This record gives sequence, structure tokens and C-alpha cells, in this order.
Amino acid sequence: MATSTKRLNPTDLQIIFGLDPANAIAYLKRKGYAITWHWQDMLDHAHDQAFTVAKAIRLDLLSEIREALETALQQGQTLKQFTTNLQPILQAQGWWGQQVIVDSQGTGELVQLGSPRRLKTIYQTNLQSAYMAGRKASMEQTAQTHPYWMYIAILDGKTRPSHRALHGHVFRHDDPIWASIFPPNGFNCRCRVIALSEAAVKRRGLTVVSSQGRLFTETVQVGTNKRTGEVRNATVSGIRLKDAQGRAITFRTDPGFNHAPGTGLAEALKRKQAIAAQEA
Repeated sequence: MATSTKRLNPTDLQIIFGLDPANAIAYLKRKGYAITWHWQDMLDHAHDQAFTVAKAIRLDLLSEIREALETALQQGQTLKQFTTNLQPILQAQGWWGQQVIVDSQGTGELVQLGSPRRLKTIYQTNLQSAYMAGRKASMEQTAQTHPYWMYIAILDGKTRPSHRALHGHVFRHDDPIWASIFPPNGFNCRCRVIALSEAAVKRRGLTVVSSQGRLFTETVQVGTNKRTGEVRNATVSGIRLKDAQGRAITFRTDPGFNHAPGTGLAEALKRKQAIAAQEA
């Protein structure tokens, strides 16, 4: 996927990644593999089912990259540690720098393979999605006692305006909005969600909002196939609300992020726990 100009710094990563990685690792491990050429080849919910890196067209390469991500999760590795460990492996595999690669149609194209910048995108995007998937699964398991979810943005100069505007909005955990806007909602999105009890909502004086009548979807262009001229499209979801000052705001997901990572993970973990209990 195309990268954003907004970057994560070590403090951002500590906030996002400073969580118990068990569910995040489970999310990553349950995926299959998919060979893709462009990031637009696989969007939204498909990322819950398969792990992919554009132009990593061999399963052994994908396996090496995913194994490195799992290690980063388990050991809490920084981007520098992740890159230091993975770069020589990819270089030995020949997946590094600019090269002419032949795609599945037999057409050669000069492409960028591994690079420090690509490893940064792979690290940030996959770890963010994995941790948020794990967080969502944990929150779903406590929905009876904490049924209200609040969207939290990091309020600094790098925050997207629409993400800032959604900060502090509270919806029920089963509101349809969470199927689309559970973070990350774009590359380097630093937003997260916290679960609140009814008592906490009352104590803070918060208002629970419903998305009914406020949701919308749009089709947007995400690029053109250079060889065929085919225009590629993606669906994005959004919601129209009002901010604290009563001004109208519109929030949209970025193309490719129109889904909640880890959908079905909580149920899968429950089944796994039930099987383990039966076998014990």
C-alpha cells in the first residue's frame, strides 16, 4: 500500500505496541499466505485471512518475513532490531533493492523490493494491525461488563483531522460502525479504542452515540494498472457526526483499511481454549 507522510516515532510505538502480544501473535499465526503484485490486489477483510507482502512472490520469502514479525511481537523488538535481523536474510534470498521481476503474466517490470523504508512499512502496518486485532478480541471477551467502546486518537501535530475529530466518541461495542472504523484506519494510524463500563460512562459524563443513519460507503480510485490501463477501485466507509463544538465532521477510512482487524478472532480463541480444556 502507498505510504503516508505521517510517521510513527518510538513513543507512538510504545503506546501502540506496549500490550500483551499473545492475541496479536495468534492473529498473525492463523493467517494463510497470498502472493500479490500490487497492494491493491488484496484489501480490507482479506488481510485477516492471508499474510502478503506486495512483490514477495515466493512462499519462502513470505514465510521468512512473517516469522520475523512473529519474533518481533514475542520479543518486543524495535524497528531497528527487526530490520537488523531481517535485512541480511532478504539480501541472501535476493529480495533487495531495485530489480526487474517477471510477474505471473510473464511481463518484466523494474520494481523496488526490500529496502529499509519497505521494512519500516511492513513492521508498522503488520504490528499495528496484529495488536489492534488482539485488543479487539480481548474487548469482545469483556463486552458484558464493558459494553461501551471509545475511540482514542493521539492529539498532536501529526494526527489526521478526521481522526482527531472522532476522538472521544463512544459507541456500543455492537454498533455496526466498529466493523469499519476499528483502528488502524490507515497507514501509520496511531488511534486505538478503549472499553468502558456503564458506570465509567456516567462518571465521565460521556454520551453514547449511535451510527444509525450516519454511516455511508464510497468507491474511490486507488491507482491504475500501468500495463492494462485498468482503474483500480476500493470501498471506504465513513460516518457523519458532530464534534464537541457542534460542528459537522466526516470520518473516512483510508483505502485498504475498510475493516476491523481480527474479525472472528475472539470466537476462534474461545474454541481453542475449549478444545484445550477438553484435552486437559
